Amino acid sequence: MADKTIFSRIIDGEIPGTFVYQDEHCVAIRDIQPAAPVHVMVIPRKPIPSIAHLEPEDHALAGHLLMVVKKVAQQEGLAERGYRVVINVGDEGGQTVPHLHVHVMGGRQLTGHGTA
Repeated sequence: MADKTIFSRIIDGEIPGTFVYQDEHCVAIRDIQPAAPVHVMVIPRKPIPSIAHLEPEDHALAGHLLMVVKKVAQQEGLAERGYRVVINVGDEGGQTVPHLHVHVMGGRQLTGHGTA
């Protein structure tokens, strides 16, 4: 079995994290190196390495993650002013943890594409 990612360890309570949302399918935690005033990551409990590894049976989970992104944005006060949603895939895509996660960033004017 592969080593657990830092996200799996946070989900399992082995490492502390600041949770802003939890349900049976995913969690949302504050990023420890925020790129914006609000920077939350929505992470499935199922340890899928990246969006490139989604399987047909993950269809409902993928949709659920986006609904949680919307809920987190509303909860964090971003819905009215706007926010950025980013999913990094692989090394060249900037993915640093091999566990699918969706960044939700906002709280100020964001510029450019893909970076806060």
